Amino acid sequence: MRPGAAASRAGTAAPRGGSGPPAGTVARAAGEAGGSAARAPGEERTLTSVPAGEERALTSVAAGDRYQGEEPRDLPRLWHVTLSVSGGEAPLKEVRRALEQLAHDHPFLLTSRYANDHAEIRYWEEARDLHDAAAVALRLWGEHRQTAGLPPWEIVGLEVIDRQTYHQRIAEGYGPPPASPVGAHPF
Repeated sequence: MRPGAAASRAGTAAPRGGSGPPAGTVARAAGEAGGSAARAPGEERTLTSVPAGEERALTSVAAGDRYQGEEPRDLPRLWHVTLSVSGGEAPLKEVRRALEQLAHDHPFLLTSRYANDHAEIRYWEEARDLHDAAAVALRLWGEHRQTAGLPPWEIVGLEVIDRQTYHQRIAEGYGPPPASPVGAHPF
């Protein structure tokens, strides 16, 4: 909260220089009241109006409280990422060694396939949404190029799908087979 901007739980702000309590007063009152912020299961929470000039204790939402049917929006989810890179030819042994080093540096790498001029990397990423998973994937090759000794290839393809879509594709018989042989393999 910004200094000078006091707000109540009901969402109304005290006007600047208005009659709201001094900063920190409400928080102290909650601690001094000795009341518990937790509710008994099934107990209803009610809003009451407080007469002007009186303080009321703040109540908080107990951990895990949600409206019925509401899904948490900011919890991370699993995303299946397939990153394709391509460029000038490089010795196969160096490409394999670099991909194995990338897998060591990036331990959740599932599998990678490679040739002397292109590679495909598949892995699971935990992220809040598709945008975050894609952003991480687009930085992966460049950020690890020096440390893993990756070829100077460019990203030519990216697929990011959620876990449910990945498993649906597998169940329907299309899409990549599950990555059972973890590691770097030639195409």
